[in-house]
Amino acid sequence: MRSATVSRKTAETDISVKIDLDGSGRYDNQTGVGFFDHMLDQLARHSLIDMEIRATGDLHIDDHHTVEDTGIALGQALARALGDKRGIRRYGACLLPMDDALVRAALDLSGRPFLVWTLDLPTPRIGTFDSELVREFFTALATHGGITLHVDRLHGFNSHHIAEAAFKAVARALREAVETDPRKGDAVPSTKGAL
Repeated sequence: MRSATVSRKTAETDISVKIDLDGSGRYDNQTGVGFFDHMLDQLARHSLIDMEIRATGDLHIDDHHTVEDTGIALGQALARALGDKRGIRRYGACLLPMDDALVRAALDLSGRPFLVWTLDLPTPRIGTFDSELVREFFTALATHGGITLHVDRLHGFNSHHIAEAAFKAVARALREAVETDPRKGDAVPSTKGAL
């Protein structure tokens, strides 16, 4: 089974993540940060990865540690669930429109973490959510998931739409990349023989 459970406890946060790569996009995410929960729900729904996340953090300070540490734990869970990555497609990409926003995401489950980010958000906050934390989440996810990830805003003026389009675009790209490739069987998708 391509599933994983990761727990991460620090002086700032206590997080548990359960995922199933071969799910149907079911989700139950509770971090105490409403907008972030909504984005995690989009990530699960559009990747078809079943996801259950529980996070408690020092929200009396701000949302930063909770969002970043959730990205760390989710990245670790993805890496664990993928194992040696035999039989996966490895690459995924999506061009996703959402009203005024158009976001492109492309990724490689290479084991080599790298984030290219050209998704500036026009406003410093989305409701009460700090817009900078969108990038912090994806940085943590890419780093701890071993993902080369490119996220680009091509159009958009509404920060909520742009952020949501980013989560959905990454989700669709992730869905494509983690899928098993019926033409490759049990092969590791690399000429090196390992990822």
